Amino acid sequence: MSVDGVLNVLKPPGMTSHDVVDFIRKIYGIKKVGHTGTLDPDAAGVLPVCMGRATKFTSYLMEHDKRYRFEITFGFSTDTLDKSGKIVESGPVPLFTLEKLQEVLSQFKGEIQQIPPIYSAKKVKGKKLYEYARKGEEVEIPPIKVTVYELELIKYDAPYHLLLDVKCSKGTYVRALVRDICKKLEVPGHMSFLIRTEVGDFDIESSYTLEEIKEGKAEVQPVDKFIKFPSVELDEVSSNKILNGQFIRNTYNVENSLVKLYDNHGIFIGIGVAEGEKIRPKRLF
Repeated sequence: MSVDGVLNVLKPPGMTSHDVVDFIRKIYGIKKVGHTGTLDPDAAGVLPVCMGRATKFTSYLMEHDKRYRFEITFGFSTDTLDKSGKIVESGPVPLFTLEKLQEVLSQFKGEIQQIPPIYSAKKVKGKKLYEYARKGEEVEIPPIKVTVYELELIKYDAPYHLLLDVKCSKGTYVRALVRDICKKLEVPGHMSFLIRTEVGDFDIESSYTLEEIKEGKAEVQPVDKFIKFPSVELDEVSSNKILNGQFIRNTYNVENSLVKLYDNHGIFIGIGVAEGEKIRPKRLF
């Protein structure tokens, strides 16, 4: 079966993102499958999966902002920062006022510095952080710059549970956000629930369960629909040059940027780079 596109998968809890990729490979009978951003095994939600030739453009979909709904449970913290880890601290839980909670949450909006969790796939000195953690080795983790666009308090089930929504940039660790919120509140806590509700234009309402995919009810979308670059439609001569790896003259009023390229029939042929008076191919479909 020839399948070239993107599938908006609703990942269930209890599966790794790679498990989902393997599932898609078997269902569609294709080898080239890749997801656009890992979800922890305990987490559920939107996991866009690229198939066939669309896998060439996975990195462009990983740039999208994401939205999550998550729960903080106060009372104890764990080494993994979520409910699956070992308890490393416990303590009494005060009753917070809504004003106090909002004041603390406001400190995490905007561009922030965040230290990734030790139990994560983030690489430091050529090794994934969880590899250090499993061996009991200490490593200095440099902070990363991320952006929290929105952080909304949905429900406070006093005194133990806090339900929140966040919209954030790629690379943001919600578990680390939970860790840092608890530090500011001076109470032990962990992430007890996480669901990803949006990845760019992919939302949970239009995602497909594994059962729906297995039953053939899922719709594969064209990958270019979700790449947010200016579009350029080429004439036949120019599109042939691009497909042969040659540059063309930039007569399309696009300034220095990445662009989506279409042939004279409106068919997506790849991504180009507009540089001054030239457009050259970068990634062909």
